[in-house]
Amino acid sequence: MQPTPQVLRPAVPPTTALRTLVERTGIRPSAGEIGDVTITGVEQRSNAVQPGDLFAGLAGARAHGARFARDAVARGAVAVLTDQAGAELIGDLDVPVLVHDDPRAVLGEISAISYGEPSRQLQVIGITGTSGKTTTSYLIEAGLAAGGLSTALIGTIETRIGGQRVPSALTTPEAPQLHAMFALMVEQGVQAVVMEVSSHALALGRVDGVHFAVGAFTNLSQDHLDFHADFEDYFAAKRRLFEPESPVAAAVSVICIDKPWGQRLVREISGRTPVTTVATVPSPTGEAEPDWSVGDVVSLPGGGQEFTATGPDVKVDVRLRLPGDYNVANGLLAVAVCATAGVSAQTAAAALADVDVPGRMQRVDRGQDFLAVVDYAHKPEAVESVIATLRVHLKETGGRLAVVVGAGGDRDSGKRPLMGAAAARGADLLIITDDNPRGEDPATIRSAIRAGALGIAESERGEVAEIGDRADAIAAAVDWAQSGDVVLVAGKGHETGQEITGVKYPFDDREVLAEALSRKTKDLTVS
Repeated sequence: MQPTPQVLRPAVPPTTALRTLVERTGIRPSAGEIGDVTITGVEQRSNAVQPGDLFAGLAGARAHGARFARDAVARGAVAVLTDQAGAELIGDLDVPVLVHDDPRAVLGEISAISYGEPSRQLQVIGITGTSGKTTTSYLIEAGLAAGGLSTALIGTIETRIGGQRVPSALTTPEAPQLHAMFALMVEQGVQAVVMEVSSHALALGRVDGVHFAVGAFTNLSQDHLDFHADFEDYFAAKRRLFEPESPVAAAVSVICIDKPWGQRLVREISGRTPVTTVATVPSPTGEAEPDWSVGDVVSLPGGGQEFTATGPDVKVDVRLRLPGDYNVANGLLAVAVCATAGVSAQTAAAALADVDVPGRMQRVDRGQDFLAVVDYAHKPEAVESVIATLRVHLKETGGRLAVVVGAGGDRDSGKRPLMGAAAARGADLLIITDDNPRGEDPATIRSAIRAGALGIAESERGEVAEIGDRADAIAAAVDWAQSGDVVLVAGKGHETGQEITGVKYPFDDREVLAEALSRKTKDLTVS
């Protein structure tokens, strides 16, 4: 029997009659009498079922979840939801079986109802976009907390509720777990929740049933095209958070219009829902000025920066510990979202000065005389942006840049050569290595990155090397670095494992980089 996953639920869950779910969601009895059966939770993972749960047996890519219904009932499930094919697989059970033509489509609504629609009792702020979701969510949470709100955070790195930290397996949890967490938050007195909302979550219904008070959009660039048919499909998934006709549309939208996709989003929803625009460049659309803009951007010693944020009837100074133009955009978006959520811009801006984000331009210092940084950049545009930021630092030191980067297996393969090209253009030394190969041949992944790198004219790029072992690649970059240089280890950021052929091995870029730096500084001291 598989171990029980960690489950975050309210200590005293509400009780919901199955008959209520039938009446409100369109599910229908297939077998067994509903009678006065009640549920106290919803779960689609049979090994996480708790007594009193409704088990959702969903059709999957490899197996139908209904095959696990008997195990779920043995663990205490009092009813099962599935489709007609699942009901036929189940056969006779001692509990009611309910069916729907597309049970995943109603799972969010069912979960919300079962937990008492907790998102209606919270101020839920959803952040979507290709890059910047994590950083922006950390900044927003800090601003809201400074405004006196009790906050929670749901995202790529962690879920945090009332100080309790839980590592995140998904950027956005599945609907049953999400609504259970919302109910726990309500029980613990949380007032505002900041959550990352991935395109997968929007497309697969993980956020169905959530009432978003504010939706924020960072940007859109190539990613997840292994899942989405094309950019239009990717954009359409993101748009669900803002499109007024969408069942998960936010009440108010805050959208960065620095790039064309944000501008298009505003054009498509303006006049039908409240929209606040932010931009770090003057009048990016060539038409109306944005509602929020920046000025007086100054880089600070040590890599931070400060700028002024100007919004409706307010102008505030913002200081960030994070470098880069893209973090100016993230910071501006955070201030605008906080103001939209009811926290004064002055209060929110002051709180951003103390925010660090794990694995996002995170410095690793072991006394070396050059800069060493770990960043989560794993998309072409993100790699390009991080390199551009570090190049600004190198103008001051006159040093060189080493970039260590790979790409994940079983994911969008089209971005691999683009990542190689982006890194090669900006690096004096590019070391191509393994990221999370997963089920793919690591050499094949590296070859695609290398092809993109070598596609850049030799006069326009630096040296390109290939070292499959990630620890060896990091060590090689550190050994190469001299005073005033920069070493960037990109792609994994906060992650603490490396997945190879289905096995996740302990691996933290920050720790491996620190060890390499310590060896080098020790050798220099001895010599």
